[in-house]
Amino acid sequence: MQGHTQSVSFDGREIRLTTGRFAPQAGGSVMVECGDTAVLVTATKASGREGIDFLPLICDYEERLYAVGRIPGSFMRREGRPPERATLISRLIDRPMRPLFPSWLRDDIQVVATCLSLDERVPADVLAVTGASMATLLAGIPFNGPMAAVRVGLLGDDFVLNPSFREIERGDLDLVVAGTPDGVVMVEAGANQLSEQDVIEAIDFGYEAVCELIKAQQSILKELSIDQVKPQEEPQEDPSLQTYLEKNCTKQIREVLKQFEQTKSERDEKLDSIKTETSSAIEALKEDNAVRKAISLNNKLLGSSFKSLIKKLMREQIIKEGKRVDGRNLDEVRTINAEVGILPKRVHGSGLFQRGLTQVLSTATLGTPSDAQEMDDLNPNTEKTYIHHYNFPPFSVGETRPMRSPGRREIGHGSLAERSLIPVLPAKDTFPYVLRVVSEVLSSNGSTSMGSVCGSTLALMDAGVPLQAPVGGAAMGLIKEGDEVRILTDIQGIEDFLGDMDFKVAGTEKGITALQMDMKITGLSVGTVTDAINQARPARIHILEKMKEAIDSPRTTLSPHAPRLLSFRIDPELIGTVIGPGGRTIKGITERTNTKIDIEDGGIVTIASHDGAAAEGAQRIIEGLTRKVNEGEIFTGPITRIIPIGAFVEILPGKEGMIHISQLSEARVEKVEDVVKVGDTVTVRVREIDNRGRINLTLRGVPQNGEIAHHDPSPTPVAPLN
Repeated sequence: MQGHTQSVSFDGREIRLTTGRFAPQAGGSVMVECGDTAVLVTATKASGREGIDFLPLICDYEERLYAVGRIPGSFMRREGRPPERATLISRLIDRPMRPLFPSWLRDDIQVVATCLSLDERVPADVLAVTGASMATLLAGIPFNGPMAAVRVGLLGDDFVLNPSFREIERGDLDLVVAGTPDGVVMVEAGANQLSEQDVIEAIDFGYEAVCELIKAQQSILKELSIDQVKPQEEPQEDPSLQTYLEKNCTKQIREVLKQFEQTKSERDEKLDSIKTETSSAIEALKEDNAVRKAISLNNKLLGSSFKSLIKKLMREQIIKEGKRVDGRNLDEVRTINAEVGILPKRVHGSGLFQRGLTQVLSTATLGTPSDAQEMDDLNPNTEKTYIHHYNFPPFSVGETRPMRSPGRREIGHGSLAERSLIPVLPAKDTFPYVLRVVSEVLSSNGSTSMGSVCGSTLALMDAGVPLQAPVGGAAMGLIKEGDEVRILTDIQGIEDFLGDMDFKVAGTEKGITALQMDMKITGLSVGTVTDAINQARPARIHILEKMKEAIDSPRTTLSPHAPRLLSFRIDPELIGTVIGPGGRTIKGITERTNTKIDIEDGGIVTIASHDGAAAEGAQRIIEGLTRKVNEGEIFTGPITRIIPIGAFVEILPGKEGMIHISQLSEARVEKVEDVVKVGDTVTVRVREIDNRGRINLTLRGVPQNGEIAHHDPSPTPVAPLN
């Protein structure tokens, strides 16, 4: 079956959109290809369900391991629960899509992106985002698109459009920009402490490419003679209720919003009281009153209309008076408190960060290389050595609900905090620990993800991790009414809920390490995005200063309960020598020294122990095993075992050579035990190394320090692990 294909080229790399060939029963479908990467994206709409008062949009990204020629490693040999990276891509699709559907739409909508083939030079995520827009348009779903996304990298001084996995890893920027004809609608980025200006230029560069992909989608619709279903205005409810509320509640709500000294709970209680009194007043109206009739037909209508009035009045207060509900100026950060060492040192590091009513407790755990997380997904990187987990329990917002496994929101916020810290982590060869940070949200009133970034920094520094620089972050908000735009610094819950933007900016004093911007409107100019990024910098510097008051540099000592690591390199060809047949040699070393040993393919050996002397002992053994021995060298060591034809000497830790019975003395020797016994210390010369690598030793002609010394053959005990 022949489909319709539209191509767009960027820097010699072609993106192809093919419609009308795959998934004919889906509402709309498109195959998006670039290089050997192919993603099938479908969009399907079903009739709305009764009682739904929100948009039931589901965006799923599905990975198939056949896309990279692999068979799943599970017992069932099939894909199961989505890996975290797939969940993050699902969120990446959802975030720019959701604000483009009309607010009144209540139909079930599902977007499914399936990666069918993956080229390691072409990540599939941004292709899936663009495909979601095209599939939705083809499905005839009301949608304020087209929308498209591209990735921008930075290699040296040059921006790279849709870089490969390796270019992303080598570069200083990994930025995803999504936009519509109206402007930027989503930004997601990790950066290596880049300046605000560099990031702004990258966003502008990316948005130009987004516009080309938007034109390609419009061209497909035109060639297929498909009229885009533009959303209609929101169906108007009976205006009598809104009129009644504005007349009877506006003054009371304004008074509550202007009581700047009150707490969040006090404000919520007062607003709930006004709503309850209003409901009672409406109930007292005559039965033929239009307001009472409207509520009786839809019992959710009062709550929705009351919330709309609060939103309108709060936004008016910000636009006209420049004052927020807690009395702060637009660029003012809430009161900050930062502490470290909150928990006993059984926890390797801990930090408590509080900004206003948002409170996050972060902990850091130091692990060995074997604790790295193995990644079973399509990404070429197969393991993670820095892991951040984010938990959002119901008590943090004063609610009750079942405690389940982490949802998409928890995974997404954890990933953002993780990405924010990666650029400042120490190099693996200088600090070989695997790091896990867990952020527990104890109280939430906006910007918990940035609170997690700050808490993570405190915990890592408390644990003694030598960060290049501390990282802080703040969430920026936006109120847009017509041409009037106000940018808010450090938004709290109500400003996030009733505002138009949630723009998280994390970084050091030097520059930005991570961005995440989500919109509730259909687009924002690059100029407004620039203003938000620039306004975030003084807030970040202020937050970092407060954090430095708690801890100004990483601790120089680790928790006594953290493992001690020694790391060094051996010849990769000698890894087998250290491991030994069936792992017997390395197992013997770990049992003898009570340590944990990891060896990477490149020859990096990492030894973990709570006893530094034990780790050093294991290192000496491995270095002895891998040290090259030359003919003629002199060594002194103990006799380890005796056989009828000779004696074995440990010339280096873990490395033995044999003295043949004929080499024990100038005179004839009848029995080996006549000259040496197990435990004797002897000085020997390497006579030869045969073609099988065996070391042959001699005592003949080698001066001994007096008589052969006898000693207790039992090894020196190694201090046990705590």
